[in-house]
Formats: sequence, C-alpha cells, structure tokens
Amino acid sequence: MSVRLARTMWHQIEPVHATLYYSPEAFEESAALGYDVTTRWPSYFAWRTAPLGAAGPALVAAAYYSFSPSMIAQYVPGVWETATPAQVLDARLRAMDRTLRGLLGDRIDEGLKEAAELAIRAAESVDVAHRPLAAANLDLPWPEEPHLALWQAYTVLREHRGDGHLTALHAAGLDACEALVSFAAVGAAPAENFAGRGWSDEEWSAARDRLAARGLIDDEGTATPAGRALRDQVERMTDELAASPWRALGEAGAERLAELNRPLLGAVFESGLLPAVTTLGIGRIQAPE
Repeated sequence: MSVRLARTMWHQIEPVHATLYYSPEAFEESAALGYDVTTRWPSYFAWRTAPLGAAGPALVAAAYYSFSPSMIAQYVPGVWETATPAQVLDARLRAMDRTLRGLLGDRIDEGLKEAAELAIRAAESVDVAHRPLAAANLDLPWPEEPHLALWQAYTVLREHRGDGHLTALHAAGLDACEALVSFAAVGAAPAENFAGRGWSDEEWSAARDRLAARGLIDDEGTATPAGRALRDQVERMTDELAASPWRALGEAGAERLAELNRPLLGAVFESGLLPAVTTLGIGRIQAPE
C-alpha cells in the first residue's frame, strides 16, 4: 500500500512545490535579486540549486540529470555571480510566503499547522543516501510559519522522490536524453514540451536512434511494448524508492495530510499558475500494476 500511497502523495505535493517556478511573486523576488526574468531558467536554477551551495555545472548536471549539460552551463555557475545561495534561499522563502498568501488569503492558517507537522514528520524520516537534493533541503532550518514549513517539507519529499527517480532511470540504462525521449514515447507529454531541457535536435535524434536499436521505440518515436515495460519498471522503482516517508507517516497520517492539503492544492489548480501539460507526466502516467 505504501508504494501506491507514494504516488498518490506525489500528486498531492508536487503541484504545491512547483508554484515556486511559476508564480508572479517568485519572479518579482527573482528580479529584485537581479536575475533576468524574461525566461524562467535563471531563477529556476537559482531557486532549486541554492540548497546545494554555490554548485558548479557538473554537480547540477548530476543532480538534475535530464537537463542538457550545455544548457546548464549557460546559467551555472553564473547565477551565483548575481546572488549568493544564502540570498537566494532568503528570497525563496519570501517568494513562497507571498505566493501561498496570495493563493489562500485569509485561509492561510486553516489546518496548515497540523499539515506542516505531518509533512515534517514524513520529511525527517527520509533516507538521504544517494539523494543530494533531498539532503540539501533537509539541512535547511524549518521556517517558523506553518505554511512555509509545509512547503519546505514538501520540497524535501519531492526532491527525495526525484533523486530516487534518477536512480531508477540509471538502473534502466537510460541516459539523460534517452530518459526524456522514452518518457515522451509513452505519451507522458508531447516531445516539444521537453525543448526547455536544452537538448539539440541532433542529440534528441541520436537518443531516438539508440532507443530504437534497443527495440524500445518504433520508427514513429512511439514506445514499443518493451519500451512501455521499461518505463513501467522505472515508475515502479521510483514509487518503491519514494515509499519510506509515507510508510513512516502511516496511511492514516498520509490521508490526513492529503485532507488538510486539499484547499491549498485546489487553490493552486484554480490559480492557473501551472502549465496545463507539464513534463512530469502527472495525470498521464499511472502506477504500474
């Protein structure tokens, strides 16, 4: 049950975490630091990488995996010339304070203290071995305000899952570009939605050729039965590796957290902040049997 619960709870917390990368308030805070906000990538790399410190491009490529190293090099380590990681982390909390208050208004205190306590309990139970982004976020002090503590706990949990997902991709023998091509091949998102990850047309085509040679996609770029089975293996392992915090919290605790999270999740979706189709596959990729 905890394996399926891991996927269910991912659907609960991922949209809340992801508001950081799309909210107007976050872009305002990013602009105030001096980042170019005509594209979302400078602030994205700053916000998400700051817990690691002034990381260089090789570390970021390893931690993010599916982004082209050449794209990463366009922004890292340059983002630290604009603001230090400590300044970014302070601004990140300001951005989320403003974002969450904008989403919830006078409901900002309704149930979030209990929700934060449950989420922190789950986050503090995670095994951070081989999980650099989860570990880096877990090292940060917990904010005093419940809504910010909740968001930070969600961030630890989603990065914990993400770090495990990279392990699953590596175990499946999928390199960084192949991971995206194979994901598009099973209909998780249109291939053009992955253009933001920075891979060239030539790199994308070469990855398709490699997957086709393994019998994982057909001539149209659609997953074969073997390709779907491999992606199912990746999703299953990802859920298994993400299950431990929900096992620690227990099914009743997770269900209570989901109940308390519902108004916030609803506000996120009603706001229209998030793209209708993302590269995460939420809503399209179901838990494999």
